[in-house]
Parts: sequence; C-alpha cells; structure tokens
Amino acid sequence: MDSKAKQNSSEVPEDRYDLRVLKSLRQIMRAVSMHSRRLIKEHKITSPQLLCLMNVVESGELTVASIAKRVYLSPSTVVGILDRLEEKGLIERNRSKTDRRVVHVSATKAGKEFSKNAPSPLQDTLAQAMSELTELEQATISLSLERVVHLMGIDDMEVSPILDHESINSSS
Repeated sequence: MDSKAKQNSSEVPEDRYDLRVLKSLRQIMRAVSMHSRRLIKEHKITSPQLLCLMNVVESGELTVASIAKRVYLSPSTVVGILDRLEEKGLIERNRSKTDRRVVHVSATKAGKEFSKNAPSPLQDTLAQAMSELTELEQATISLSLERVVHLMGIDDMEVSPILDHESINSSS
C-alpha cells in the first residue's frame, strides 16, 4: 500500500492548496459554531448579544446607533439583540427627553455582573492574537483571505465581521 493510500482521511496532500484552503475555512466555521453553541449552552447568550452588552458596559450609556456602529451590525438587528438582552434583565432602554427618536441603552447591575464573568468573544481572542503579529503578517493574512473571497466570487456578499454561527447558517 503506498503512502497516499495510508493517509488519514482528514489529511490533505501538501500540493492541493484548494483543499487546504477549504479545510482551513471549515475549521474556522466549525470553531465559530462551537464557540457560539458553548456561549448559548453555558451562558444563555449569543456572541452578538455578548458584544453589544460588553460595549454598553465598557462605555456606559450608548445609543442604539452607536452600538450598531461599534459592533458592525445594522440598527434594526441591534434592536432585536437589545430586546433579548432587556428580556434577560441585562440592559435597560430609555428614550431621550430632548429627542424621543433617540434611545439610550445602559447596563443593569445584573448586566455589569454578567459581563465580568462572561467568556471572551471569539473575535476578541483573534484580535489579541493578531495584535501580537507584525504588521506585515497581519496584512498578509488579511489580503490572502480577501483574495480567497474574490476567487470564490463573493466580493459583494454583505456580512458583518461579528463571528456568529447563526449568521453563517442563515446566510446560506
């Protein structure tokens, strides 16, 4: 039996770059999905909910629009996330006294306590690891992934940089 026949089915031949890229992408998607499921199971919160909550806790009172900008989601999506955080008693919303269209969001005592004990969002782990790389390494990774997106013909696909398995699954 030759060495290729003996290869483990999860191994990819070194010269099959297309398969190596696909395997890496699948590993990334699986890690996002596993992290999201763990957050939901262990903490009863999704990654986007956690990011919104953490932004409010870190910055104090914020408007819906400023939260949306900080987490790279549309204001309408953020409103749904805030609905769920409010149901959990983690945030509260109040209309501005000067402009009734503006809603101010603040963390409750429970929300502040929850965020102290919450795990780091997966993208925080990535951001920390990336910050430890040289600028050249960061640029190389970014440009390479952007090139993969282009090669797949999905340049125009609208996505948020927020990593969440639900958004991956719903976009298919």
